[in-house]
Amino acid sequence: MKQKEIELLKLLEKNGRIDNDTISKMLDLEVAQVEEMIERLEKEHVIIGYSTLVDWSNVYDDEGVAALIDVKVTPVRGLGFDKIASRIYRFPEVKAVYLMSGSYDLSVSVEGKTMMEVSRFVSEKLSTLDTVLSTTTHFILKKYKHDGIIFDDGDDKDKRIMVSP
Repeated sequence: MKQKEIELLKLLEKNGRIDNDTISKMLDLEVAQVEEMIERLEKEHVIIGYSTLVDWSNVYDDEGVAALIDVKVTPVRGLGFDKIASRIYRFPEVKAVYLMSGSYDLSVSVEGKTMMEVSRFVSEKLSTLDTVLSTTTHFILKKYKHDGIIFDDGDDKDKRIMVSP
C-alpha cells in the first residue's frame, strides 16, 4: 500500500467526516485523486464503514449497559474458532467479537438496555451454544477512553463533597 493511502486511512480513522477538499490539501493531492483512492479502498474492503462515537452517558434517557464477556470454547475441527465466532456475532446484542490469546478464546462486546437483559443474553443465548465451555462477564461501569477518544471532560478537580467530623 502506498504511503499516501496509509496517510489517508489515518486521517479518515481519526475523523470520518473530514471532507475530500481538506484531505487533498493535507496530502498534497488533487481532490479527484482523493475521491478515487477512497472509492478504491472502499471497493477493496480496506475501508469497511464509517461510524460515530457517541458518549451515551450524556444521553440520560438512553444510557444502556455494556459488558465484555470472556468466552472459552471448543474449536470446531477444520474451522477453528471462525464458526463459533460467526454464530456469536450474528446476535443483535453483540457489538464486537475478538479472538484472543490467554485463558479465554473469544472476547465478546455486548450492549443492552439493562443488566438483566445482558445477563439473559449470556445465560439463554451465549452459554447454551454447544461449543461454549465457560463465560466470564465484566460489566463496563465507566468509559474513560475508546478508539483513541478521551471521554473524560478533562476537569481534574476532586468532585467529592468535603466531609468533616
